[in-house]
Amino acid sequence: MPQPFPAAEPLFDVPAAGGAPPRVPDDALLPALGSLDWDGLYGRLNDEGVALTPPLLSRAQCEEIIATFDDPGLFRSTVVMQRHGFGRGTYKYYADPAAVPLIRTLRERLYPPLAWMANRWAAQLGERAFPGSLSELVAECADNGQRRPTPLILRYGPGDYACLHQDVYGDIVFPLQIAVMLDQPGEDFTGGENVFVEQRPRSQSRAIVMRPRLGQGMIFPVRHRPFRGEHGYRRHAMRHGTNAVETGRRNTLGLIFHNAR
Repeated sequence: MPQPFPAAEPLFDVPAAGGAPPRVPDDALLPALGSLDWDGLYGRLNDEGVALTPPLLSRAQCEEIIATFDDPGLFRSTVVMQRHGFGRGTYKYYADPAAVPLIRTLRERLYPPLAWMANRWAAQLGERAFPGSLSELVAECADNGQRRPTPLILRYGPGDYACLHQDVYGDIVFPLQIAVMLDQPGEDFTGGENVFVEQRPRSQSRAIVMRPRLGQGMIFPVRHRPFRGEHGYRRHAMRHGTNAVETGRRNTLGLIFHNAR
């Protein structure tokens, strides 16, 4: 049976992993978070490997996050992808995600229901359980030498793309992440579809293509997900990337919850 969560922050009521998903309180900054159907999202994640949320951010909020890209004081690292064979484009890691109120609120309020999902998976795969609050996960990462924040903003122009990869970063790996689309496909850019590849044992890999609209989030596995076979659950490895942008500029916010070494 799934194990119960450790105590969560007072803001949240986090039940045992086998119970109902925790309620995300209403929030004036991000009102959409309080109405998300976490049971439905968990079902789609299990059925399809990726779950697309309703819009989490407004156009103005997306533009506010996009504007952070040009403030060097907010970032700890800038990666020009073609220099490392990662694809083509640029992404930047925030030095302190809490310095951007929208990002802080998204991470703190989305983490508990994602931990509920992650711990249901952990019970199926015989893996470790995760704490019910983001602050507890960050503390565990720090104790393991993983102190560098991993939320990032990615920018692609014409011809830019991301090779298939996984965002692991250390021994402690929270198994789910969210990418939030900050531009409107078909208006701000064309091309640039999200691509996920699921590796299935003794079978051919499966490709999943997602086209989120402005403000929508994609919930997907960092490295694998459980799949029920004839003899119990097995791990299906997943990688993700981005098709080449054809025109315009594409910005995405990546919310990874474990820190890096």
